[in-house]
Amino acid sequence: MVILKAENISKQYRLGLVGTGTLSHDLNRWWHRVRGKEDPYLKVGSVNDRSAKADSDYVWALQDINFEVQQGEVLGIIGKNGAGKSTLLKILSRVTSPTTGEIKTRGRIASLLEVGTGFHPELTGRENIYLNGAILGMTKAEIQSKEAEIIDFSGCERYVDTPVKRYSSGMRVRLAFAVAAFLEPDILVVDEVLAVGDAEFQKKAIGKMQDISRGEGRTVLFVSHNMAAVKSLCAKGIVLEHGKTAFEGTADDAVDFYLKNEKEQNTALIERTDRIGNQKLQVKAISFLNNKNDLVNDVISGEYLKVRLEIHKNSTVNYDRLFLAVNFLDSNLNFALSYTNDEMGYNLKELEQNKFIELEIPNFYLRAGSYNLRILITENDTQAENFVDLIENAATINVLAGDLWKSGKLNRKGSTAVFPGKLKVVDD
Repeated sequence: MVILKAENISKQYRLGLVGTGTLSHDLNRWWHRVRGKEDPYLKVGSVNDRSAKADSDYVWALQDINFEVQQGEVLGIIGKNGAGKSTLLKILSRVTSPTTGEIKTRGRIASLLEVGTGFHPELTGRENIYLNGAILGMTKAEIQSKEAEIIDFSGCERYVDTPVKRYSSGMRVRLAFAVAAFLEPDILVVDEVLAVGDAEFQKKAIGKMQDISRGEGRTVLFVSHNMAAVKSLCAKGIVLEHGKTAFEGTADDAVDFYLKNEKEQNTALIERTDRIGNQKLQVKAISFLNNKNDLVNDVISGEYLKVRLEIHKNSTVNYDRLFLAVNFLDSNLNFALSYTNDEMGYNLKELEQNKFIELEIPNFYLRAGSYNLRILITENDTQAENFVDLIENAATINVLAGDLWKSGKLNRKGSTAVFPGKLKVVDD
């Protein structure tokens, strides 16, 4: 049975300061409406590309989104930041209305969109449980029957009678998820907020969502940048790009499409506009070399690899205070290996007179697979305001299976590291 259906959903926003010049637009819209004509501003508006300069006062955050979700199904919605994922969930949750199109649903919807959404900061955790239950249309008796389970699952029993404004962001997410999950919604909508919680809670939350869908036959809409979680939890997936549906299919195929699409960027690294930071320095190019200094695209697991970064200088920085992180991410965008100059005890002062940085890895102990490179350069410290250049998916290195122990057995594929060790049987 179809429990949720989105038909031609589009959402348009006006750029700039809120309220500036909107009276004339509102009058124009009204005049067209009373004459039975189409809204004149639906014909204008640029594509939702956050990295491109605006060429219109209007932008389509979403455009012509269509999909169906069956009862008991878990749908993963993935895409880059700014692709329209959260906007779609807000429309599905009735937080905002679509500019065009219609959402058809059966039953109650519970949403977990942002940290603290739906919580009154002055009320205690217990009072907010009852408030949220009432908003969902539950009776006091129904909420009371679930109260103990909610508090126990959240792990916030000590603070449940303390005002929510004194909770940490992680505690708010714990309680909010427990409320949304245990008050028996027909459709549970979960945004990326689970990333705020600790690893133990994320595992519990994903397990609970699996129970909700498989055991209780309820529907879950799940947005996450954790591709492993999407693969394990979801049956179907939708990939959004610039506010439009780029792919719809199984969760595995959706993740593969998203990751492949991320890697197939033909733009030269120095021309990439999706980087973050003040750009005083920029990573201009990245190359991989073997122990003979030959350029390579592949490395055998356990063998030598050199990562060479070419740095473009736009303005002066404090070279003595530079921080560099070279991270290898697996196919699910999880960190597999990380190298930082401070932990390695190396000062980047010499970069002031040179333009190349080389990271030598005598033994590249990652199992076979494809890994993306993430490069971060900061000045003074690692706070976001001090980012000089952060670029995701900067390059890809393919790792081939290797015989690390010289046993004639190639190590298996996977995203975990494989380090030298000894195995033996002992008598006590």
